[in-house]
Amino acid sequence: MIDGTAVDTRPTKIMYVAEATAHGGRDGYVTSQDGQIELKVAMPPALGGDGNGTNPEQLFAAGFSACFHNALVLVGRRAGFDLSGSTVAAKVGIGPNRQRGYGLAVALSVSLPVVERDLATKLVDAAHEVCPYSNATRNNIEVTILLG
Repeated sequence: MIDGTAVDTRPTKIMYVAEATAHGGRDGYVTSQDGQIELKVAMPPALGGDGNGTNPEQLFAAGFSACFHNALVLVGRRAGFDLSGSTVAAKVGIGPNRQRGYGLAVALSVSLPVVERDLATKLVDAAHEVCPYSNATRNNIEVTILLG
């Protein structure tokens, strides 16, 4: 929201569509249409599973961290900074919500060793506005950004 007005972050043009299919839910496997992904999926031990495979939260963490890092490098480049050596790590938590379902929470840890803290904060804030994952999750789930 800007000045109390909701900001429309929907795409005006679809430039790429990713396709993936789940077979067996959290105890099965996932594949992508292009064959790049073929992964066993399993419930993590913390949720009663054997942990013998990846899980949707790990996949979400991988996607969010890669997407946010790309947005960060983009805004850095636009501002004239080379952000080589920077990293973004994501932690995605899952737990019950008040509606008898489940919800997610995300913590992004950003490392920008090549710029001073004030500038790093501005770049991270700008990346949070650019990143499609940030735009998709804003006001839907808790996203905490830690600058280290």
